[in-house]
Amino acid sequence: MDEPRLTAWYADPGVRYGYSGQALEPAAWPASLDTLRRELRARLGCDFNAVLCNAYRDGQDAMGWHADDEPELGPEPVIASLSLGATRRFRIRPRRGGESVGLELESGSLLLMDGRSQADYCHALVRTRRPVRPRINLTFRQVMVRSATQAEALRRPLARPMA
Repeated sequence: MDEPRLTAWYADPGVRYGYSGQALEPAAWPASLDTLRRELRARLGCDFNAVLCNAYRDGQDAMGWHADDEPELGPEPVIASLSLGATRRFRIRPRRGGESVGLELESGSLLLMDGRSQADYCHALVRTRRPVRPRINLTFRQVMVRSATQAEALRRPLARPMA
């Protein structure tokens, strides 16, 4: 699927994730990302078993309005979003309507989304016409791993009652 950014998915073995019709298979943790994961665990007290990496090449690369509310993230996911590179404006708005708020995420900034943030709000990294250098965003998360039996049950069609 074409996206206005480059993505990569690193996770513990067996940790799969999907969004927007994509199914991501995990690549093994590079040492640098595993070091960041351990540092976040020490500072935040959260275990993360995966990271979605997004590279934004310029101001035309973006991420539309969404919430990270996939079932495999659980009802109140903890997402640690680390920005590296160019400063970009991150926008947040209530899901039930209302004005958005913009945050300038500078290189090295860490945005922590937890509790009901994904249930109550949407967020986006909007396009900009001003020239910007590349930016990398690392979103560390804890993905629930289903057993093989649960995964197989989800693939089977539901039985329909006889008429």
